[in-house]
Amino acid sequence: MAQFLANENVPAAAVAAARSAGHDLAWIAEIIPGADDEDVLALSFSESRILVTFDKDFGKLAYATGRKGTCGVILLRPRLRSPDYLSRFINNVLSQTIDWTGHFSVVQENRVRSVPLPG
Repeated sequence: MAQFLANENVPAAAVAAARSAGHDLAWIAEIIPGADDEDVLALSFSESRILVTFDKDFGKLAYATGRKGTCGVILLRPRLRSPDYLSRFINNVLSQTIDWTGHFSVVQENRVRSVPLPG
């Protein structure tokens, strides 16, 4: 079972819903609130957790680190941002049978684009 790390920009309600659905989802807001992007990505790498975020900057940052792509990054790009919709959207993404590890993936409602991270 995949382990995930939600960036601080993932709403608390969505984190709670994902956990209730059985997903192993740590949350930056509970671990190191206010952490900068480099620290968030470093934690994701060190714990081999797939980062879940709305922040586009993690794509560039993940490639710039030059580290082996042991984790992955899921960039969420939903059309709607209501709390209920986001909870359902994120649960749906985390429930996919896709191997996110080592990839930078952009997820929209009906589309997943995934490219390997360096390594």
